[in-house]
Amino acid sequence: MPVPRTVLLTGAAGGIGTRMRELLPPYGYALRLFDARPVEGEPDAVTADLSDTAALREAVRGADAIVHLAGISGEAPFGEILRANIEGTHHLYEAARAAGVRRVVFASSNHAVGFAAPPRPGEPLLGTGGPHRPDTFYGLSKCFGEDLAQLYWDRAGIETVSVRIGSCFPEPTTVRMLSTWLSPADCARLLHAALTAPEVGHTVVYGSSANTRLWWDLAPARALGYEPRDDSERYAGRLVAEQGEPDPDDPGHACLGGTFCTEPPDWPDGL
Repeated sequence: MPVPRTVLLTGAAGGIGTRMRELLPPYGYALRLFDARPVEGEPDAVTADLSDTAALREAVRGADAIVHLAGISGEAPFGEILRANIEGTHHLYEAARAAGVRRVVFASSNHAVGFAAPPRPGEPLLGTGGPHRPDTFYGLSKCFGEDLAQLYWDRAGIETVSVRIGSCFPEPTTVRMLSTWLSPADCARLLHAALTAPEVGHTVVYGSSANTRLWWDLAPARALGYEPRDDSERYAGRLVAEQGEPDPDDPGHACLGGTFCTEPPDWPDGL
């Protein structure tokens, strides 16, 4: 697929969106920015919620592709997740369908399979073929987004790469992140590959750097043309000295979702 000229970037004021505003244009993209919050230093950005379908459709019109990062990026009460992540993603796909946009990159999450167990040393890396095992309402919304992307491919011909993002920060801050870290530079490389790979249909990939302690099989992402260059291991000495090696029998380390599985914030008592 040729490089799309105009890409709508939703969630442009968020953590990943802010970094991608700097890192994606060198690949040849003209970014159109959309967020519920004002995007600092970007007076032409669209400030609107995903529930504002008129503003969303106007923002999508004329775009060649969409990188959909908008939504709540952690656990929240179900009603909030429903409006922002579930209904909001549906609004996004309907706007894409109406405007004839044929490529979306959807920011999914490893929390769509948070209750799966990470591989122990010597075990195969985890692929994307297993069942959804969401660890929170947030993770559930990412399962919905992946299934919605499949529906819009099968029914409307909109191609999507759903990227199960691990931990996209300038550097890892916990020992767990040594396995899940996606450097911002590698994130831009992966998004570029997802935007330009031919004939993706609906493809689910994991999003992380080439970490020595990697949990996930990156072969599907590499098949898109992604070539990660970073490795979290250079941070391992300091983090392990501060926090210790993870105990695989500790409930906080026994699942991919970590503390999302053991201490989900904002859940009612008894759940």
